[in-house]
Amino acid sequence: MSALEFLNSRLSVPSRQLGEPAPSAEQLDRLLAAALRVPDHGKLMPTRLLLIRGETRAKLGTALAAIHRRIEPGVPEAALEKDRERYNFAPLIVCVVARVDEQHAKVPAQEQILSAGCVAYNLLLGAQALGYGAQWLTGWAAYARDAAALLGLAANERVIGFVHIGTAREPAREGPRPDLAKTVGELKL
Repeated sequence: MSALEFLNSRLSVPSRQLGEPAPSAEQLDRLLAAALRVPDHGKLMPTRLLLIRGETRAKLGTALAAIHRRIEPGVPEAALEKDRERYNFAPLIVCVVARVDEQHAKVPAQEQILSAGCVAYNLLLGAQALGYGAQWLTGWAAYARDAAALLGLAANERVIGFVHIGTAREPAREGPRPDLAKTVGELKL
């Protein structure tokens, strides 16, 4: 398969359809090293990765449900249950964190965030290249400062996403794709 054919075959596997096994230690090292090979204006390396696996997955879900209840007292129990279970399916979740220097003299914050976003996307591509399924999710916990504190994020850090990685229990389904005629235009000056 050519590289372009591979890109055209990329599919997300819903996190609830991911199970064991996760990538081996050697595969994980290769995957993470490849994921970090992204455009990085200024060589800032504005990304760090938090691996969430084992019992930590359930503990994270329980802690996030408690935070959710505290910040939204009337939240339905079904939403709290979703919080508790969200990280229990895929055996590996990689939390992609952007370290943003808002005052950088040459590299705008947006470029730093986009660089970290490329890391998350490379995790999706790399997982698929290794034969695993993956899904990039955010949810309220990616944006709440209380959740950031739980994850140990500094004030200048933000969650780009949680990339769930594991073995697909069923084939991924093709979804709708953009209509090029409606998406692509040509600049004429």
